[in-house]
Amino acid sequence: MDLSQQEWEEQLENDDNSFILDVRTPEEVEDGYIPGAKNIDIHLGQGFLDELDKLDKSKSYYVYCRSGARSAQACSIMNSVGFEKAYNLEGGFMNWEGEVAE
Repeated sequence: MDLSQQEWEEQLENDDNSFILDVRTPEEVEDGYIPGAKNIDIHLGQGFLDELDKLDKSKSYYVYCRSGARSAQACSIMNSVGFEKAYNLEGGFMNWEGEVAE
């Protein structure tokens, strides 16, 4: 499900069972990331699926990439393997106006 930055941030703030997932490459992550995010590069293919297997499917996942395309794809993949709550940040990290960690 796609959420605007405001919706994503508000929902995340009020969700005590949340997990922030950054699906960008390690090089992109070096430019900064949303605090508390765990990075699993979607380009890892099977490795990405292997990492998803280790995650708790009962949590709500707030997923982002650089522009929103890969995170939308990641949400679809997550839904197909049993994650019921995966939320895509529309516009991705490029349009993120919240806090950034480096």
